[in-house]
Amino acid sequence: MEAMILAAGEGTRLRPLTDRMPKALVPVRGRPLLAHVMERLVAAGATRIVVNTCPHARQVAAYLDGHTPPGVEVLVSHEPDGPYETGGGLLAAASLFRGDGPILLHNVDVLSRIPLDDLLAAHRRARTQEGEPVATLAVQDRGAARALLFDDVGLLGRESRGPGGQVTESERVRERVGAERRWSFAGIHVVEPAILELCERTGRFSIRTLYLDLARQGHRIQPLDVTASEWFEVGTPERLAEAEARLG
Repeated sequence: MEAMILAAGEGTRLRPLTDRMPKALVPVRGRPLLAHVMERLVAAGATRIVVNTCPHARQVAAYLDGHTPPGVEVLVSHEPDGPYETGGGLLAAASLFRGDGPILLHNVDVLSRIPLDDLLAAHRRARTQEGEPVATLAVQDRGAARALLFDDVGLLGRESRGPGGQVTESERVRERVGAERRWSFAGIHVVEPAILELCERTGRFSIRTLYLDLARQGHRIQPLDVTASEWFEVGTPERLAEAEARLG
């Protein structure tokens, strides 16, 4: 199985740590974020992993040279004039994928106990059904300010809310089918290789934007509710400290 660790972000909210090292190498419990995520992907069956880089790219490459798990092929997709954001980063790495099966994508700053096997199994089951998805997203009911909207078919739109809970931004890309649900994206997802050919964007763009484009065109992006699983986005010093305390 192929996987990609989205690791090219600048980590601005983690400064001054990220002034001297990439976000991917910020340590949690004595090990870099990259090591935690790579371990999880390998345990889920990944044998080929693409890692994208931008700031401090040489540090990431040097780390991978000395810490690639046995039996696993790791390739680096460098973004010299990036970062290209999550969607642009995936597209830039397109030539590194073999295209013979689903790709498991994982943000480098996400640590969780979300069962990746369940996510992969849900995607593979849906591939055998009518209206098979081009992507399966791990989602949670976290009450976050920014969320994706889903209905009985799949991804429907997006929504942002202010501090008082009022809707500040909302977009629906097609007609709703059935009940509407509001979920937060967990930064872990499975995509079909065909998504790379379906993408019409270039340059810098978010993977959320790509998913909304595809939903608008009639492609199915399905959710998997993993609210019950512990999850951390290690994007700030406070969240880093919380992860240190709670995640083994």
